Amino acid sequence: MIIVGVDGSRAGLEAAGWAAMEAALRGVPLTVAHAMPGWVCEAQSGRYAAVAKWMRDGGEMVLAAAEDRARREQPKISITTVLLPGDPRVALIKAAKEAELLVIGSHGLGGVRGLLVGSVAYGVAGHAACDVVVVRQLPAQSRGELVAAVDGSPESRSRVLDFAFAEAGLRGASLRVVHAWRGFEASEPADPSDRAERGGLFVLREVLAGYREAHPDADVIEEAVRGHPVEVLRQAAEGADLLVVGSHGYGAFAGLVMGSVSHAMLHQSPCPLAVVRSGIRH
Repeated sequence: MIIVGVDGSRAGLEAAGWAAMEAALRGVPLTVAHAMPGWVCEAQSGRYAAVAKWMRDGGEMVLAAAEDRARREQPKISITTVLLPGDPRVALIKAAKEAELLVIGSHGLGGVRGLLVGSVAYGVAGHAACDVVVVRQLPAQSRGELVAAVDGSPESRSRVLDFAFAEAGLRGASLRVVHAWRGFEASEPADPSDRAERGGLFVLREVLAGYREAHPDADVIEEAVRGHPVEVLRQAAEGADLLVVGSHGYGAFAGLVMGSVSHAMLHQSPCPLAVVRSGIRH
């Protein structure tokens, strides 16, 4: 099962459409969910019953619009809708406990909506028991390629690559595996052999060796780039179908993943962003 959280925004509708396509690829049902304050779902009588009903009716309209978008993308998949009581972060995390994937829309930066991204999308991506895809915007024209970000931590890279290879296989897409690293000094030469010696290409080739054997027909592109991970990934993901990053890893770079890199990509990714659970689940 895939769950998509919607809020009536354009980003939520984009997320519903993306989730429908993913559900079709995986051959699983889709649940469209909208969270509302608990008292709205519970107030069937009393002083605020009329207000609660009005708000529930609005929530049902949000669900209906998202379901319509999903069915226009994939009319044959099984779709159910549900109103969730409570804070959107808590409600979605709880609802997704048994899900394969949780999909949410992201409004990007700016104003109140920018703050909502920081609380809802970041909170869900950091704590959900399943993998999370955040749809901020869809590429104007897909290049038929997925991008996976890897670091030196075995736990992070294995989960990220497992997810990325599976997704690339479902879509028949190529997979670009990116390792961003920083030189010790800005004056160091940018010679490829020097980068390999520093560990960039070596890490990639070591990481991908087993995956190439397990997926001999996969179209895999290795890319070791010296630079800030956020900028490297933003450029690599331009026009991609999906960018895949880890949420919790170990080691110097992995420790930054959800704290800065993946958090930044929630706002800056030019394509849908998959935040893959790595390490211990909560």
